[in-house]
Amino acid sequence: MAKLVLSDVWWTCPAEADNGKLIMVTGRADMDGVIATGKYNTRVEISWKYEGDKDGMPDVATSSLMEEVQDALQADFMKDPVAVLTGIYTGNGERNWVFYTMSVKIFERKLNEDLARFDLLPLSLYVENDPEWNEYQEMREATEIEDE
Repeated sequence: MAKLVLSDVWWTCPAEADNGKLIMVTGRADMDGVIATGKYNTRVEISWKYEGDKDGMPDVATSSLMEEVQDALQADFMKDPVAVLTGIYTGNGERNWVFYTMSVKIFERKLNEDLARFDLLPLSLYVENDPEWNEYQEMREATEIEDE
């Protein structure tokens, strides 16, 4: 079986929450090869609610901790791509990471292992079957990004 090749090309685009607050959307480009495998059919969203500044963005300490968490997850999933991070939404008092995974059970085990070194984090998970990658396609359309 061929090794999965993941793009490391990302884009960032401002968007607006329903209440008018800024949300920065960061998406991963060139996911067509991953989608075509037909293996990553389940979407897992990890949400972290925080006390935002007047614009709804996290303070420096919270943002730094979020980056540490993200780096830990990405490093593990790059070594063993049971899941692929496709999008990051930050703003309006919340950060959401969107992953597509082959196995929720393995994803949850790896998530717990990767986050064990951190103090208790205010995270919640949402899991949905999404074999058509609807959330990813909507993110691309909403930010008007097309892979070249």
